[in-house]
Amino acid sequence: MRLGSTVPDFKAPTTQGPISFHEWTGSSWCVLFSHPADFTPVCTTELGRIAVHKGEFDKRGVKLIALSCDKLKDHTDWVNDIKSYCRDIPGDFPYPIISDEDRKLAVKLDMLDEENRNNEESAKTIRALYIIDPNKKLRLSMIYPMSTGRNVDEILRVIDSLQLTDKLQVVATPANWVPGDKIMILPTVKEEDLPKLFPKGVDKVSMPSGQNYVRTTTDYSL
Repeated sequence: MRLGSTVPDFKAPTTQGPISFHEWTGSSWCVLFSHPADFTPVCTTELGRIAVHKGEFDKRGVKLIALSCDKLKDHTDWVNDIKSYCRDIPGDFPYPIISDEDRKLAVKLDMLDEENRNNEESAKTIRALYIIDPNKKLRLSMIYPMSTGRNVDEILRVIDSLQLTDKLQVVATPANWVPGDKIMILPTVKEEDLPKLFPKGVDKVSMPSGQNYVRTTTDYSL
């Protein structure tokens, strides 16, 4: 799937009952992510840490849903292992896990690597993660190999960036940005419009080229 494309609707069984994806996401943002298999060590840490941070996703209006090519009963049994290993998960396991035994969703959502995408005997999905906006558009994808676990702080950071830049429209976030840091003003913004858009001030960086395209601000009040 390409950025900006509409994530297709689908029906699927989950640990919290059957869903129709577009209806389930409603007007929320969504993080849809796959993991290679139940009862595996790295996946246990990933689903556990994401569960621990569920409140942070809630603050941002983001729903969470996982997927792998395992049986629904395996998902249910594995959840108990995850909760036992990650003891700081509050209450019940907080988000659904999709059962995709026939691999149809994994193929449809491009969650298989090149080597195994046509191998029906190998059901394992890669660590694909899609951030989907309320219009069902794919806004960001992270694709990790099976050997490397994801970073929850980075997932939250890019959601913050997407939501901020959607809100302000005329900015982008620089490398290593976290909320509170300076943001970059897009080159398309005219100089004469800066005082009105950013009344608290703009910093301009002189470049050897003489082109003044690096303009930053901490004014998020637009």
